[in-house]
Amino acid sequence: MIPSLPKGLLAGQRVLDLTRVMSGPFCTAMLADLGAEVIKVEMPGFGDEGRHFAPHVNGESTYFALLNRGKRSITINMKSPDGIALVRDLARQADILVENFRPGVMERLGLGHEVLQADNPKLIYASISGFGQEGPLADLPAFDLVIQAMSGLMSVTGEAGGRATAVGESVADITTGMFAAWGIAAALYDRERTGIGRRLEVAMLDSVFSMLLTNLSRRLFTDQPTRRVGNRHPETYPVDSFATKTGDIVLVGFSEAIVKRIFEAIGQPELSADPRFKTNRDRNVHEAELRAILAGWAAGLTQDEALERLRAADVPAAPVWTLDDVLASDHVGARGLLVPGTNAKLGDIQFAPQPVRFAGAPAPGPMRAPTLGEDTEQVLRDELGLDDTRIAGLKAAKII
Repeated sequence: MIPSLPKGLLAGQRVLDLTRVMSGPFCTAMLADLGAEVIKVEMPGFGDEGRHFAPHVNGESTYFALLNRGKRSITINMKSPDGIALVRDLARQADILVENFRPGVMERLGLGHEVLQADNPKLIYASISGFGQEGPLADLPAFDLVIQAMSGLMSVTGEAGGRATAVGESVADITTGMFAAWGIAAALYDRERTGIGRRLEVAMLDSVFSMLLTNLSRRLFTDQPTRRVGNRHPETYPVDSFATKTGDIVLVGFSEAIVKRIFEAIGQPELSADPRFKTNRDRNVHEAELRAILAGWAAGLTQDEALERLRAADVPAAPVWTLDDVLASDHVGARGLLVPGTNAKLGDIQFAPQPVRFAGAPAPGPMRAPTLGEDTEQVLRDELGLDDTRIAGLKAAKII
């Protein structure tokens, strides 16, 4: 029998979060979702750059709030020796440290891995960067669009013959944050066996490149170039989108059996014997003819009518939903994709927590997104044992 875990799988793990913007905060938010205690360190006055990203409501960035759920925010001036000393003291108490400064910055601050591991041998030290801690591109600044452009992802995204297009979300940041969280979980398991915390590093370009499996399977093993193909699958047809009278649909014909069922659903079963469409290779060669047939069929129906016929034939098919459509669907509530939360400026809000469900573990409960420095004094008292006099002195010196 699986024991219940009232506080989450990572309860008791302390995370010192020195990250900004998206990839690092996404990683540490995933850890907070599982019960880890995350202390986010920000610069006094300015804070994480993500706090300045739109949209803003009541002066608070909703972008920042979604990424920093479940954390405590403290402000420490890391440009001062006393501020660095405070961070080092907090690292002595931590299980995990996550940072996404440019390579070399932590070392210059006196907070490099070797220094902090000497203080705390059990510390797991995770570094996130654009191009890695070493290599010919290591010093380049990295943002999501830069990585999408340089990883090869943009080159294969967009309509055939059109311009390279970015994915409509910060996928490089998000996937790097997920890989970092996965690496931290592996390092925690390793520490259980060895008693020693490891350093791990993950680069944004490496993360996106590792996911380009369909295109790498073509480029590494054939002499065929990669290319932009719009909504169709690069290798398999028909896997594509089509317009109906009331909205677009997608259908997935990934096997001969399903293609046969597609032809039956559109009322043209004889196409299964058509030599132009008998195999996937044939269908790729004659894509334009097959697409014209399917597009003509879809154009004569509403979205609901087309989906009803395809699903009745057991063809994988779906409407192209807007985000509003998803939010209005029963699925969001049934799966708990949004959870309640609070913020001192935004009031009652909602968060989208990590989606993995663990048997016996509690579902994510109400969470708070901190305002800048909201928890500074409490953390310094609880974690470092500082008294009111010491805290007042740090404030007067603008260290916190």
